[in-house]
Amino acid sequence: MVTISVAGRNDSPNSQTTKMLVDANGNELPAALSGDYSSHWVDPVVNAPNDPNDPDKYAAVYIAYPANLNTYEDAVNTGVANTKQVMRDISAACPDTKFSIVGYSEGSDVVRRVAMDIGNAPDGSTDTVDADKVLGVVILADAGRKAGEGQFIGAKDPFSNPDNFDQKYQTGNNTAGGQGALPGTSGGFGKLNGRIASFCSDGDLTCAAPQNISLLQLAINVGRGINVDALQNEGLTPATGQDVAVQLGKTAMSAFSYIATQPNWMASNETFLQVLLKVSDPNYKPGEVKAPTSGADSIATEQMSPLAYLPQKIFNEIVGLIVTNQNTIPVIMSDPYQLTLGPNGTGHHFDYWRDNGDGKPLTSAEYAAAWLTAMSKQAQSGEKVDTTVKPQDADYADAAKSAAVVKASPTLDPPTTTTKPSTTTKASTTKPTTTTGTAPVKDVAGTGPSVTKSGATDSTTTAPGTTVPSTTVAPTTTVAPTTTVAPTTTAPSTTVKPETTTPPATTTTTTTTPSN
Repeated sequence: MVTISVAGRNDSPNSQTTKMLVDANGNELPAALSGDYSSHWVDPVVNAPNDPNDPDKYAAVYIAYPANLNTYEDAVNTGVANTKQVMRDISAACPDTKFSIVGYSEGSDVVRRVAMDIGNAPDGSTDTVDADKVLGVVILADAGRKAGEGQFIGAKDPFSNPDNFDQKYQTGNNTAGGQGALPGTSGGFGKLNGRIASFCSDGDLTCAAPQNISLLQLAINVGRGINVDALQNEGLTPATGQDVAVQLGKTAMSAFSYIATQPNWMASNETFLQVLLKVSDPNYKPGEVKAPTSGADSIATEQMSPLAYLPQKIFNEIVGLIVTNQNTIPVIMSDPYQLTLGPNGTGHHFDYWRDNGDGKPLTSAEYAAAWLTAMSKQAQSGEKVDTTVKPQDADYADAAKSAAVVKASPTLDPPTTTTKPSTTTKASTTKPTTTTGTAPVKDVAGTGPSVTKSGATDSTTTAPGTTVPSTTVAPTTTVAPTTTVAPTTTAPSTTVKPETTTPPATTTTTTTTPSN
């Protein structure tokens, strides 16, 4: 089994600093093995199956994608395309490979869209892999979550467990209130229903935003098309102001164009705010949606002037603005940035590594780790996935061990940037051993080379013995654009225990852990 991992904002491998995978023809893939790239948040989940499995039978890879907010939709769409490409190439090289897919924060949007495409594709027509090759999908902080949706979408018991893992996540039917901040990305998972775990924490406004916040939703939609990174880092400058103005202008023009295509729009109950919400969604396509209608639509426009509907229209606009924004002021007053993200990982966006208790024997991350471990063991043995499997004591131990790094204290350490120091002299003194081709890496089924690492042919790799402290920008929200600069803190990064092997050449890897 291969776990496809898509981490959050500013948490993605970079081919300039990270050894990437290559395909069977030596072409670089947008992915890196978890041994070559580390994510402070996602590692405890995706690396949990490493210890109990044959190292040639399990692998976790991180998808490379922009992982930024410049622009959000471009970043997510690139992540979707890269994820599909990597899954296709691995499956083509090793057809018996099974997959799990894990996404967090911005990466959760990528994973949701990929899983929806796989699950809803007609048999044999998917551009990724068939649904029967995907054993499970974990979505942490699901921005496309529907209001009141349980953790295990499409399962027989959506609040308790996925259909292929008979371990209860919680007692009762508790779930986060509200809905995802990107309702336009919602949808069903088709053939993958019952194999989806979507975790959301109350107070995490990326997945638990209250309903009736239409003005904030409009701001979020506009923010998906502008450079939020620049706006946050630079504030409102002529350049960022122009960026916002252009996007607002496009939205307004789209709204007027939409109304012009609806000859009886004045007679309908649709408000201008509803139109703005509709056309500001980056996935909106003109001509696909018709305006809501009323009984008056049967009256031809030449028979009654649209001005006759103006008083009722104005009334609807005022009422609609009030009704659809009942929770806007409370959300603003709660300081949504602090509530969701907070300094040093204290916001609800990071609860998934500490939310056990209150009827939950494991945190969401630990539960996901135990589920992945059970699936990987079955995939390794070649068994058909047992839909009633119960975790053993060893599964709990593996999950707890993997999560220990982020549960050491009540307040989580902030993500850090770690630079692995070189242990050799300059290339002019000690020449690294390289080849003109690629170094094969065993595929997860142990049948031959399916994916290989690019760069120097290393027989062994030594982990760093020291870690350089770094300055880290606290995680930032994807809920809405903001001009507030996130606080900066300095925290030492985790020191990785060195292995006993000796490196044949200089290896420098930079790992950036998420701000989000």
